Amino acid sequence: MAVVGPPRAARGLAFLCFLVSCAALAGASRPSREDLDVSLGGGVGIGIGIGGGGGGGQGGSSSSPAPSPSGPRPCDFENERLYRAYLVIQQFRQTVSCDPMDITRSWSGTDLCSSYKGFFCERPPNVTDRTIASVDFNGYMLRSDSLRDFVDSLPDLALFHANSNDFGGAVPALGGLQYFYELDLSNNRLAPAPFPSDVLGLTNATFIDIRFNSFYGELPAGVFCRFPRIQAIFVNNNQFSGSLPDNIGQSPVNYLSLANNRFTGEIPKSIARNAGTLLEVLFLNNSLSGCLPYELGLLEKATVIDAGTNRLTGTIPASFACLRKVEQLNLADNLLYGEVPDALCRLAFGRLKNLTLSGNYFTSLGSCCWDLIKEGRLNVDRNCIQWAPSQRSHEECAKFLRQPKSCPVSDYVPCRPKYRGSGEPAGAAAEEEDAAAVEYRYRTYSALHP
Repeated sequence: MAVVGPPRAARGLAFLCFLVSCAALAGASRPSREDLDVSLGGGVGIGIGIGGGGGGGQGGSSSSPAPSPSGPRPCDFENERLYRAYLVIQQFRQTVSCDPMDITRSWSGTDLCSSYKGFFCERPPNVTDRTIASVDFNGYMLRSDSLRDFVDSLPDLALFHANSNDFGGAVPALGGLQYFYELDLSNNRLAPAPFPSDVLGLTNATFIDIRFNSFYGELPAGVFCRFPRIQAIFVNNNQFSGSLPDNIGQSPVNYLSLANNRFTGEIPKSIARNAGTLLEVLFLNNSLSGCLPYELGLLEKATVIDAGTNRLTGTIPASFACLRKVEQLNLADNLLYGEVPDALCRLAFGRLKNLTLSGNYFTSLGSCCWDLIKEGRLNVDRNCIQWAPSQRSHEECAKFLRQPKSCPVSDYVPCRPKYRGSGEPAGAAAEEEDAAAVEYRYRTYSALHP
């Protein structure tokens, strides 16, 4: 999997706006929140299924913007909630300094629920009045120096999606939004800062996406214990560093992308506790070290495991033979050695489509692995395997193999061996899924694009 470089969307947008003075442009196609296809709550504007109680107007900012003497009156709106939302939107509209798709032109009049682009209405739980429940600005390329006094001033908001805009400043204080459960601030120019602590207060959150920004520092342990309903966490393409929290296994997350940061240390062994929930995980392109953990092989539901381009070492644990649902397994560009287990290559008789082990120091292959090389489903380039193509030099291999090795060799297989039936052709399951695959087949890999 190719490593995606640092985001350029914000700089390009600024230059575009300078050249054309914010003239109308056709929107570029980017993988939006919907393209990631994580079905959380049924999509934008479809019901608010969390929270409780009536008066949804107690969260957010304590005071509303002052009404304009020449603007619409409260009685012109469907209800007071929408009138207050109108005041907030008009105030935010004044801060938008670039709008190349002319989105804000629609933000006028009293019909917020039908004519305002990017705004969607629903009724909060146990409330009869409609209100602004979700905001979807994905791909709008709007520029504003701050989201404060906007997102946090819509007290009934449940979703805010703003992928690929040019929003700056700090993440708004969202703790007062009692219904809030989806946040997408990806691919913006938010001010460099540690992980926004206020986000940890969103205990109803199911989707947290802050990728392609400039967040830095350690990832707080709360990311993996404060969200009991979380399904997706995307923090890739930032500047996070330090060790991964030891409690990573406490999270019920299904899709986790930690790729393209500066994480160091070991992959926490507690990840074994994610065995019943984790479907895709990306550790790609960090500086993780230590022995390749046996516990990764216990992720029985995982379809994607990518730990490529790190400094992991050791042999491949026998537990990896139990990854029967894995389709993409990437361990390339590490410091792994020993034999590529035959039991691992046998996973290609099931769902495994791609096994990437290039750029390591493996010295031998199981018998089934040779067939996968011929089929193009196993890449072992730049290793130390005799008779395999495109290997390292003898001198390079000898230098590495002389170094002391401290990782234990794990031969215990925690699952019953399963072999291909006599009538089932090799790779049949994989070929069938390939025919039905769509462009963005995997949610975490989709998240590697702005």
